[in-house]
Amino acid sequence: MEQLFLTNTLSRKKELFKSREPGRVKMFTCGPSVYSRSHLGNYRTFLFEDILQKYLEHIGYRVDRMINLTDVEDKGIEEAQAKGITLKELTAPVEELFFEEARLLRIRLPDYFPRSSTSVEQAVDLIKILTKKGHAYFHGKNVFYDPLKFDGFGKLFGLDMSRWPKQKRRFSRDTYPGQRWNLGDFVLWHGGRGDHIYWNTDLGIGRPSWNVQDAAMITKHLGYQIDIACGGVDNLYRHHDYTLAIVESISGETFCPYWLHGALVLVNGRKMSKSRGNVVYVDELVEQGHRSSAIRFAMIYRHYRSELNLVPDYLAWSAERLEAFNSMARTLSETDPDPGGTVNPLESEISEAGSMFRERMNDDLDVQGGFDLLFDKLSGWMTLKREGRFHPRSSARLKEELKKIDAVLGIMEPI
Repeated sequence: MEQLFLTNTLSRKKELFKSREPGRVKMFTCGPSVYSRSHLGNYRTFLFEDILQKYLEHIGYRVDRMINLTDVEDKGIEEAQAKGITLKELTAPVEELFFEEARLLRIRLPDYFPRSSTSVEQAVDLIKILTKKGHAYFHGKNVFYDPLKFDGFGKLFGLDMSRWPKQKRRFSRDTYPGQRWNLGDFVLWHGGRGDHIYWNTDLGIGRPSWNVQDAAMITKHLGYQIDIACGGVDNLYRHHDYTLAIVESISGETFCPYWLHGALVLVNGRKMSKSRGNVVYVDELVEQGHRSSAIRFAMIYRHYRSELNLVPDYLAWSAERLEAFNSMARTLSETDPDPGGTVNPLESEISEAGSMFRERMNDDLDVQGGFDLLFDKLSGWMTLKREGRFHPRSSARLKEELKKIDAVLGIMEPI
């Protein structure tokens, strides 16, 4: 098994990855909230997670990956009511668009997607345990989680708990705008029928809040201990620490030892925002003439932990670089008449190129470094091709190696 090093948000260090169970990885990756469509920044996160899964499989792991759909939350309910439609009528087309665009970008999707609406019973069970253990409490019909009852709350973000207010404060909405911390108790259960979306449960009539939904879906489908959790860097504000605290409050054991977070996509140096009118969607780029493989490459080429500044020059440059790579791969994979004599390049050289790619990927998924090494190798071998010294056996062997590598990258045209 390859030695894969990943930058762990929890430890703030680059660490050797080791799964709990040899050869098997349980991985949770935050899926979309389907009250509104996913933008390019969301897809960049989904793409780095896709690369991670495929690379783990490339080096011999079996990966059990869960992606969830958040289909019940304050924002969606309010949006549906404003439009005079049901929540399902709002979310169903958004889900279908996500599936379509994920396929377009060659993101492998699981056969089954847990949803908030299909995990209510598990959420209720978690809340009942939390209240029994004293981590959560009823306030009126709602249930709130008290972060002060969990030792180490905010450890993923690195929250300074000395700032925590002395007076009791409660935050009763699912989510709050911006990258901020709510210094107080957060809601787990919305009691009553106020928004017309509710279930009749052991906690009474109501619905689970967004804050407990991921914990419910993860524990229901993967258990109380997983190996890797992923998401965008914006999940470090409240969301992932809430999930971690909820699960560990119940189990008393380490929930997840490795946390990975992808950086933002900027547009001309500024964060994407609806208020700024600079949100970019996949179909807009396709309509502008960008190929789906080029969009994927542009999103994965820059390191996932570095901000990606989306400017027209970058999209054009990355598309040209990908086309040059694919052109060389096609040419080198074509079988010329057998020139006889020495096999060039040697099979060991081609195998070494694959090893060099894995060496870069083992360093925190350095796609750019791995791709650039391959690009340089192909460029050098093109000289042999032009001189008629690229052997047919080398063409077949290179084609085989590139297909293995592209099972991870997903950027090559058929060769």
